[in-house]
Amino acid sequence: MAWQSTLRTQLHNRKIRGIDMKLTLDVENTVTKRDGKMHLDPFEPDNSLVMVGVLTDQGVCHTFPFDHADVPNQQDHHERVQWYLDQATILICHNAAYDLLWLWESGFKYDGPVFDTMLAEYVLQRGVKEPLSLEACAERYDLDTKKQDTLKEYFKKGMSVRDIPYNELTEYLIADLEATQQLSDKLMLRLNKVDDAGLRGTVDLTNQVAVCLARIYQRGFAVDLGALDEVRQEFEQEKRQLIDSLQDHIRDIMGDTPINLNSPEQLSWVIYSRKVKDKTLWSNTIEPYMKDSAFKDLIRGQTERMYKTYAVQCKECRGSGFIRKTKKDGTPFAKPNKCITCATSGYLYKPTNNVAGLKFMPPNAKWASANGFSTSKGNLEMLEKAARSKGMDDAVSFLSKVRRLSAVDTYLSSFVEGIHTHTKQDGKLHVRLLQHRTATGRLSGADPNMQNMPRGGTFPVKRVFVSRWPDGKVLEADFAQLEFRAAAYLSQDGVAIEEVSTGFDVHSYTAKVITEAGQHTDRQTAKAHTFAPLYGATGFGRTPAEAEYYTHFTQKYQGIADWHTRLAKEVLSTEMITTPSGRQFKFDGVRRLESGRITNFTQIKNYPVQSFATADIVPIALLHIDKLLRGMQSCVVNSVHDSIVVDVHPSEEQQVISVIKKTNDDLPGLITMRWGIVFNVPLELEAKIGKNWLDTNDVM
Repeated sequence: MAWQSTLRTQLHNRKIRGIDMKLTLDVENTVTKRDGKMHLDPFEPDNSLVMVGVLTDQGVCHTFPFDHADVPNQQDHHERVQWYLDQATILICHNAAYDLLWLWESGFKYDGPVFDTMLAEYVLQRGVKEPLSLEACAERYDLDTKKQDTLKEYFKKGMSVRDIPYNELTEYLIADLEATQQLSDKLMLRLNKVDDAGLRGTVDLTNQVAVCLARIYQRGFAVDLGALDEVRQEFEQEKRQLIDSLQDHIRDIMGDTPINLNSPEQLSWVIYSRKVKDKTLWSNTIEPYMKDSAFKDLIRGQTERMYKTYAVQCKECRGSGFIRKTKKDGTPFAKPNKCITCATSGYLYKPTNNVAGLKFMPPNAKWASANGFSTSKGNLEMLEKAARSKGMDDAVSFLSKVRRLSAVDTYLSSFVEGIHTHTKQDGKLHVRLLQHRTATGRLSGADPNMQNMPRGGTFPVKRVFVSRWPDGKVLEADFAQLEFRAAAYLSQDGVAIEEVSTGFDVHSYTAKVITEAGQHTDRQTAKAHTFAPLYGATGFGRTPAEAEYYTHFTQKYQGIADWHTRLAKEVLSTEMITTPSGRQFKFDGVRRLESGRITNFTQIKNYPVQSFATADIVPIALLHIDKLLRGMQSCVVNSVHDSIVVDVHPSEEQQVISVIKKTNDDLPGLITMRWGIVFNVPLELEAKIGKNWLDTNDVM
């Protein structure tokens, strides 16, 4: 064909001169609405690829319709699109994983490098979150997407993409292609000006990982729906039992006052025994870093005590909650009015002289919320530990059940229902892993977010994930103490390096310290404390024995403590932290307070460890495992926290185990090749395998 011959000559001449052919690509597809959710992926039977657009760096632009209502007798453009993909030396997209998924599922082939403008912009933002849509990015770089208001109106009306007038959809697609290409030029120019070459390496890594995550998304993780129903029933039964038990607690400590456990404000009344008088005044007065004495004065002045109550039937409405007013002639109005006296409850709750609730005092202003005081998971956990240390058995029981109820609600809504909703007709959950949602660069997820899955090997939801092959198995390769090893390297703490190098059981040591301080603790329980000081946790709210360990941690790992001090100086001077990979995070306005504390110090300590460990080291391992598995039927199907999950074909179990062992051996060299650093702290991948993701046995 003439177009092929002409363009092939142009491209050939460019390649002879050493010039790459950068191909900008975008797709348009239909969207399915089901169960109140938007499903954009190609695994929905009703979804289709409507149009593909390509733009070369020489300005050659084509749009290829595949399923548009206005194009009768539309020819199959598959060959022409594939030809462009074959010629491309790099593919430029905005959210490349999404475009690649649609290409692959539509029968196209592309296995070359990508440059994702969304991910490049994300890395260059240095943790300062800005919207990453193409339109938002274009606006920040003074680019014009030329999106027509009429087109937006079509979307608002719920019109299918395939039914939008062809000319308008084509204009929309071309505008997106031009904006993406211009944005890539701007971003590449910025990257070339960046002093730290590591940052360019980080962009390269995120682009490589984007392709790998698209493959994981495409493969899917097989789900046993029968097992999912069993897990649902287990959680629902536990939820009913927890609610019944908590209501008994509430009656004991609140009297007749009705409490809605789903209301953070009312839960705050129960825990802190105080109610905010004026919410507007309260929220406008609180300053997070105010002195503790000032905060206590605020509590005394702007809140009131809650007292146990007894319920008295409202005499005005006689317990109905409504009153029947009459007209001048004595006849009642057609509709009853709400009783203002009892607020439609039908009862008046009269206070006694006994203070209600658990009577906890929030320690500082950071515990304040708009409606009262914090009922966050972390703070309730701290209160529970404090109550346990003081022998407040009723408070311990109540708080532990509240935390568990919250967890069970999350498990039911986010995981059980999320997995059920998003499992496709092929029986797989197509796992969406995202690189651009967290400040540190660690993976997040959606539909559902598997990264919120609790750590440890006992989470029942893991039971529902199985192999796609009848006799296949699920293998999980998990890093041992990865973030602590990363901290050991970053700080060059001699004690920490020696411990991980010699196989020292740090969790058993933690248990020993706490036990010798007067509180018998087993190894499993100690895990919650071992590395907590690494991320800014303190002994506040702990038992005296646990608090002693937190002090002991700083004394033992003096190199880590000194590193934290250096981090503080670096951020106060530059407002920036840089990891060995070149990844950067900006702390605008960080300052030292009168108390000597540094604002955002917990995040400052947490960022380099979490970022380097889970945003850099884990992806390198993920890429290597995925590469070594090519040619096998076994494949990577998920990555959660610092673990990588492989669906193992029944004939390849030993080969897959060998791949994990080789990855563990190769990692130090891969890190050196990537960033030119000598990683002098040994890394350890552990592996377990079984019939499902939960029921596994150690193999490494």
